[in-house]
Amino acid sequence: MDTQPSLILITVDCLRADHVGFLGYSQHTTPFLDQLAQKSLVFESAIVAGTPTYYSFPVMMASRSPLALGRDVIGLAPEEPTLALALKQAGYLTGAFVAGNPYLSRHFGYHRGFDLFHDFLEAEASVESSVVETLHDVENGKVPFQRRINHAFETIATRWNPTRALYNELYFHYCHWINTRRLPCRMDSLRKYPDADAIVKHALTWLQDVGHQPFLLWLHLMDPHHPYYPPEEALTAMERGDISAHQALYLNSMWNRGDVTPRRLARYQRDVVTLYDAGIRWVDIQIARLMESLKQQGLWDQAVFAVTGDHGEEFLEHGGRYHWPFKLVEEIIRVPLLIHLPYQNTYSRVGGPFSMLHLAPTLLDTLGVPVPDEFQGHSLWSALQAGQTLNEPVLTECVYGCTNPWQRDARVGPRLLAVRDARYKLLLDFANRLEYLFDLEVDPGEHNPLSDSEQRPVRGRLLEHAYEHLRRFKEQRDVRNRLRARLADIRHQLTQSTKPSSDAVS
Repeated sequence: MDTQPSLILITVDCLRADHVGFLGYSQHTTPFLDQLAQKSLVFESAIVAGTPTYYSFPVMMASRSPLALGRDVIGLAPEEPTLALALKQAGYLTGAFVAGNPYLSRHFGYHRGFDLFHDFLEAEASVESSVVETLHDVENGKVPFQRRINHAFETIATRWNPTRALYNELYFHYCHWINTRRLPCRMDSLRKYPDADAIVKHALTWLQDVGHQPFLLWLHLMDPHHPYYPPEEALTAMERGDISAHQALYLNSMWNRGDVTPRRLARYQRDVVTLYDAGIRWVDIQIARLMESLKQQGLWDQAVFAVTGDHGEEFLEHGGRYHWPFKLVEEIIRVPLLIHLPYQNTYSRVGGPFSMLHLAPTLLDTLGVPVPDEFQGHSLWSALQAGQTLNEPVLTECVYGCTNPWQRDARVGPRLLAVRDARYKLLLDFANRLEYLFDLEVDPGEHNPLSDSEQRPVRGRLLEHAYEHLRRFKEQRDVRNRLRARLADIRHQLTQSTKPSSDAVS
């Protein structure tokens, strides 16, 4: 190949490794990617180094551990080296199309290095499905008299457990009934984020002008993210066209309830997973559309193509839902990773754990672009070319319970850390002072932690790896980038505080 290869990076929010066909899923979520996988590098155990999104993406884009600039820093620092900046400096055109995820916005520095950065956050908001997914949101839209009546009933009913449960149930169904009457009940109206079709459409428009210059195209797709409202075409492709928008609204509302036990939620698990899977199928359909256009423009055979997820999603496997930073279970930290190289026609399966810390330097190496010295990860391209099994333990971490990173105080809690090798996984919960060791070969579901007396050499080895990581964390912190990030955050807070509040606007 005479020209410098381009890079197409597609990241999919909430994409579990065990829900794609090329890693063994029985449902037909990814027929196009399954075919592409036969000519690609497929990673059996790609492990995110942080979760959720605000901890996973500094790792993927800047090749550093998520807490390396301090627990109170979210996002990228103003002058931090990134994958996009490295390619921009190498002469690449760079474009990013991010499907409305606020944690991947300009505020958090993800626009840096891109000639065009479109995060779709400025677009007029569609109907917020979260309005219909909580028990109390509808209350805000009632007239004062209705509010007073409901408040009186709530005060009386919640005094005793039996009447509290009855009140919550009646109120949930009342809210659902109200919303089905007042909302346009179509999937595209209920969806919170722009779908993959819209993202790919914008990307194809941008690609028309790249010519023969090498480019970086980053797409971040949100279709499998909750609330789950896939297009009807995707449900039909999954042979579940019987699920209507009204049913999807009810399923999402029920799945989001905080007053329902996992045992009861299990009744809805199959259909909720179907909605999630249909979101993945829509991503697969749109990736196929993107590739077909690239082929027509003569760009496909000149590009490295990578698709992965930023974290997974839980569906009651450990009693929970979504991907909150309270657990580092496999369904949340293991993601698919597929890399296709120009003119590659052979299948290669990569065994052993692969940390996403090494993704950016490895991709740069495949392109022949120098890897920034500041990257904490390193390229594994030579090992992959040699067909080696990866043996190095990998780490995943987050701040325990940081569910609202917009508030700085929420960012500085205790750490949750997992160390995983090909067979064993050690979980260190500093918030609750707990330690668990799992044998993933014997107990892949992580339900039976080994006793303290079992596998002591393994436990000691993984503990040493965790200790070494924490030691490096203190010694190698980039103080300058940390200060730049904190100053940027303070400037943003000051800007926001000077804006009139919504209550003050007539």
